[in-house]
Amino acid sequence: MKQYIVDAFTDKIFSGNQAAICVLDSDSWPDEDLMKNIARENNFSETAFIMRESDRRYKLRWFTPGAEIDLCGHATLASAYVLLRFYERDSDKIIFDTMSGELIVNKHDDFLAMNFPVYDLTPVKVSDSMTQAIGFEPEAAFMGRDLMCVMKSPEQVINCKPDMNKVKTLEGLLLHITSRGTDGADCISRSFAPKIAVTEDPVCGSGHCHIAPYWSRVLNKKDITAYQASERGGWLYCSLESLESERVTISGKAALFSAADIFTSQHAAMCTGSF
Repeated sequence: MKQYIVDAFTDKIFSGNQAAICVLDSDSWPDEDLMKNIARENNFSETAFIMRESDRRYKLRWFTPGAEIDLCGHATLASAYVLLRFYERDSDKIIFDTMSGELIVNKHDDFLAMNFPVYDLTPVKVSDSMTQAIGFEPEAAFMGRDLMCVMKSPEQVINCKPDMNKVKTLEGLLLHITSRGTDGADCISRSFAPKIAVTEDPVCGSGHCHIAPYWSRVLNKKDITAYQASERGGWLYCSLESLESERVTISGKAALFSAADIFTSQHAAMCTGSF
């Protein structure tokens, strides 16, 4: 099995969000325990597995070190990058069949543009448990797949040191904190996912299916430039056809770090035993 490590939402390695992309050489999924073990071995926020269906069309699944997940932006972008660079060189479009339906990625110069579903956001009451978990009191909170807390300033987002044990007790799969942006960004954010064995997701594409639509409506802008203020950092360029759109286009760049072969039990004779 071929595996590529790609840094997504960046144009240089050692920044953005790392994803391991496993390209299957068969027409059936490996054993699920094997995929989970590979994800744990990589220990990135996501490892993606892609299986060819036809020209430009692939099945795609995403695994964190703790669980399979229903939607992942950065590993989708990284998967499209790998396919367009090494497997579909004459194409500028990849179609993925996923747990979240059909996802289309288009290449525009050095950018990859993903069309994703928007999560419905329901306002929820700011609670003491949110404040204690984050370390700052949010101005507002919303629930989609994840919990999104709106903070009072970019400094609170940047300086946040959340209590991960308390984050685990909050509703929602992930926790996103966000505020108005600075230095060319309409908004900034950070994302935490200790429930699925990811302390901080460096740049979260699916999180911006919550974050970008919210700021689009607040700022009355269809195009949102978003910065994820993790230690690695990354830029996402988000666009909605209308302020009430049910889909969002999230664009970014990617950089290849490595390419290698994975030796699983089928290859045990090649990678175990004596020299």
